[in-house]
Amino acid sequence: MNTVLYGITALLLILSYLKDKGNTKTALKKAWKAFENILPEFMTVLVFAGILLAILSPETISRYIGESSGFFGTLLTALIGAITLIPGFIAFPMAALLLKEGAGYMQIGAFISTLMMVGVITLPVEIRYFGKKSTFLRNGLAFFLSFLIAFILGGVMNQ
Repeated sequence: MNTVLYGITALLLILSYLKDKGNTKTALKKAWKAFENILPEFMTVLVFAGILLAILSPETISRYIGESSGFFGTLLTALIGAITLIPGFIAFPMAALLLKEGAGYMQIGAFISTLMMVGVITLPVEIRYFGKKSTFLRNGLAFFLSFLIAFILGGVMNQ
């Protein structure tokens, strides 16, 4: 599937170049600049994930955040996701690695959903713009909904 997408992308890039060389070169330069800006964050998280996966055996990952970890593993990953500030384009590949190493779908669902919806680190900024009541209500509901999402995901994927 990836090969097909790469092929389509290459074909569209060639068509774009043939239609307007200047705009295509400008777009490629902007894309490269964006890639350079993202690269330090991306490398940091990849190194962190690599070290984490090297230190933790698949058995350890499975014990703490595997399917058999139940509610404790789900709560643990939800808390980690709530306090972590990782962009989605890094979080999803990291989640795939964790699943491959023995993490459970329900636990990874809680991690990803709290990571995307709950912002403990961004609380001060959110409070400044939206007020305490709205911020805590939104984050509390998002945390609760993350468990709902995790349980649904766990039920669907484990059938």
